[in-house]
Amino acid sequence: MSEKQLNITVRGTGIVGVWQAFVLASKGHNVTLVSKTSEPFSEASSWIAGAMLAPFCETESAEPVIRRLGLQSMPLWQEAFPHVKSNGTLVVAQPRDTSELKRFARQTSDHATLDAAQIEDLEPDLAGRFRTGLFFAGEAHLQPRWALTHILQKAMDAGAQTKFGSSDVPAGSDYVIDCRGIAAKDQLANLRGVRGEMAIIRTSEISFSRPIRLLHPRFPLYMVPWPENYFMIGATVIESDDTGPVSVRSGLELLGSAYGLHSAFGEAEIVKLSANIRPAFPDNIPKIIVRDKVLHVNGLYRHGFLTSPALAHCVANYLETKALDEEVFVVEH
Repeated sequence: MSEKQLNITVRGTGIVGVWQAFVLASKGHNVTLVSKTSEPFSEASSWIAGAMLAPFCETESAEPVIRRLGLQSMPLWQEAFPHVKSNGTLVVAQPRDTSELKRFARQTSDHATLDAAQIEDLEPDLAGRFRTGLFFAGEAHLQPRWALTHILQKAMDAGAQTKFGSSDVPAGSDYVIDCRGIAAKDQLANLRGVRGEMAIIRTSEISFSRPIRLLHPRFPLYMVPWPENYFMIGATVIESDDTGPVSVRSGLELLGSAYGLHSAFGEAEIVKLSANIRPAFPDNIPKIIVRDKVLHVNGLYRHGFLTSPALAHCVANYLETKALDEEVFVVEH
C-alpha cells in the first residue's frame, strides 16, 4: 500500500494499460482506466497477440533489456493469472534449415538440444518430423484474450474505475499514464507502426502442449496452442502502419508454414485471419517517457505480454519513490 494516495488516469485498455491499472490500484491509488472505445480491447493489438512469455527465445533478435524485463514479468504473470502454461518453448527446423537452428542456438541461452526421440517425448504428434530441436524449459504462454479480461477484472477488483467510450481525462488527476500504443503517435514523434498478422485455426486431429517455433530463413513461424483445439499461427513483422486486412501473400505464407510444421493443419478450419499494428521505437525497446505529470508507456513492439507487468512496476516505483530504471525511462524537461 502506497503511503501517498494518488489520483491516476490510465489511457488505453491493451495489455499495457490493464497491467498499469491493476498494479497501481493494488498499491492503493485512485485509478481510472479510460478508453475511447465503448468495448475494452476492441482496437488493441494485444487482442491478436501470440502471448508467448519467451524471454530466452526473444534474445535471438531483441536487446538484453527485453530478457531482463521478461524474467521480471514471469512470476508476476504466474501470481496474477491462474492459466499461465509453463510448458516451455520448442524450436525446430527442417533438415535443410539446420543452419538456422544453429544460429538460433548461438544467439540465445538457457536451452537444451534435443534429438528426434526427445522431441517426440515432448510432443508426440511431431514423431518422425524433426531430427533435432531446442527446448527452452523456462518459458511459458497464455491465451491473450482470457488474460486481458482477467487482468482488467483484477484491476477493477482492486478498486480501479473504468470509463469506456471517452478519452477525456478526469479532472483532478495527479498523473496520466498514456498506454495508447500507436494511437499516441501524434505525441511521440519517433513512434512507428509494425504490422503483425496472424491466423487462428482449429483442428482436433493434433494436440500440442507448448509454443513451437519453426525456423526458416524467409518465413519463420510460431504456433501457440490455445484451449479447445484452437491454434494461433503468427509470423509476419512488416514495417507498415497499414491496418487493412491480411493479404493473400501473407495468408499463404502463414498457412503454408503451418502445413510445414504438421500436415494435419492442412485440414484445419480457418477461424480468423487478423492484422493489427504494434507500436515500436527505432531500437524496438519499450520506453517510459516522463513529461511532467504525463508518463507515456509505449513502444513494446512484439513484447507486450512479455514485459507489461515489469513496466507497470517500474511506473509504480517512479510515482512513489522517483526511482528510475535507466534502460527504459526517458525524462523530458
